[in-house]
Amino acid sequence: MMTKQSEDHFYEPREEEAIAMDVGLQSRSALVREAFKLGVTYLFLTALIFGVTAYFSGAGLAEKSPQGFAGYSTLVDVFSGFLSLFVMSVAVWNLRKSKMIYNIIVCFIVATAVAFADFFASREFYRIFYASENLDLSVSGNVQDLFMCWVAFFGWSCVFLTLLFSFDVRDRERRLAAVREEALSAQMRALRYQVNPHFLFNTLNSIAGLIEEGSSARAEQMVLSLSTFLRTTLTLDPFNDVRLSEELTLQEEYLEIEHQRFSDRMSFHIDMPDDVRGALVPSLILQPLIENAIKHGVGAMAGRVNIWLSARREADRLRVIVENSMPIEMVGPKPVGMGVGLKNVAGRLRARFKSDCQFSAGPAEPGVYRAALDLPWRTE
Repeated sequence: MMTKQSEDHFYEPREEEAIAMDVGLQSRSALVREAFKLGVTYLFLTALIFGVTAYFSGAGLAEKSPQGFAGYSTLVDVFSGFLSLFVMSVAVWNLRKSKMIYNIIVCFIVATAVAFADFFASREFYRIFYASENLDLSVSGNVQDLFMCWVAFFGWSCVFLTLLFSFDVRDRERRLAAVREEALSAQMRALRYQVNPHFLFNTLNSIAGLIEEGSSARAEQMVLSLSTFLRTTLTLDPFNDVRLSEELTLQEEYLEIEHQRFSDRMSFHIDMPDDVRGALVPSLILQPLIENAIKHGVGAMAGRVNIWLSARREADRLRVIVENSMPIEMVGPKPVGMGVGLKNVAGRLRARFKSDCQFSAGPAEPGVYRAALDLPWRTE
């Protein structure tokens, strides 16, 4: 049974539904704030345009002559304007569909209905509370104001529809990005963890062999190295890059295990300048390459096998090479297929860097097998 402490070490992804819900809630909250700010700005600019137009058009009438009720009270106009904008916004929000022509028709109908409702409701308000004022409450005397009101409302409905469309597009992009990130994370974890079972089985078989031979001290050392290696690898996030020096330190645990297995038949050489050791690489990217070198080098030859690891910076690129001795008879015109480990390396690099990387593996010369990585140079 897994303890609570061990559970905390595993990287658990969030469910796609939870991600989509979280993104949707954030988008709706942002939409409400944006719509409110846009509504205030639109109402202010509309009132400003109407006021300036009325002032310069000389529309003011004599005090004793009847005048239209529209614009008579700023407080009433602001209240009715906000209420009408809110009603239209709710209607457009709930009635909109994917087809734009349908949405334009909806905006036209909603703006017309709200404009007439606002006009007649305001007229009745003025009839009740401003009966003593010299106001013209007839439809014919206010038809121009009714038309201008409809234009303002129709304009707002179109502006709000555009706002909704932009938020729908951004919300869809965020949802797709969240799903793609989760899928990529799952792919990266699957590619990386495919290596562990194969390595684990080989190591356990070696431990069993050492126990049968009576080499309990070597078996104990191998178990400790295996424990340290697995504890470290299982806690690594596949999206977290590590320094090349840290990757080498981690591989020392793996090499210690393999050294217990193959004793004096394996030698390992590192050619890596100090300025390269600080470069960032994907975590555990070298482990399948070294394991492949041991499996197809040490495991396939009876004599001593040399493994070389080198790294160089070439302009803005990092080039890492792992080479190992191999039987000469394996080299020939027939291409050598990539194993599970090498395919996983290629898959992880494509998922991580897209086309900005190169990976090759195959015989470099008679008796030498080479796996080469070409990555972007990164130190932060």
